[in-house]
Amino acid sequence: MLLSELQNKTLINILDGKNVGNIIDVKIDSEKGSIISLIIEPNKKGLFSGKNNYSEIEWKNIKKIGEDVILIDITLG
Repeated sequence: MLLSELQNKTLINILDGKNVGNIIDVKIDSEKGSIISLIIEPNKKGLFSGKNNYSEIEWKNIKKIGEDVILIDITLG
């Protein structure tokens, strides 16, 4: 899968069904060659609004990558 394909998918939090934001980049572990996290630009009314210009979703929080959406599990604590 290409980064451009990931960027076209909608990020949905499975806990509340909300659109979390848009993928703008990924963080990669260069030694292992694996994805650490997705870098997202949050929705203005979304989960991370008002904090930073971007946020990270750890790869372990991704539950399913589908044709149109990426389902994530983000618990606010």
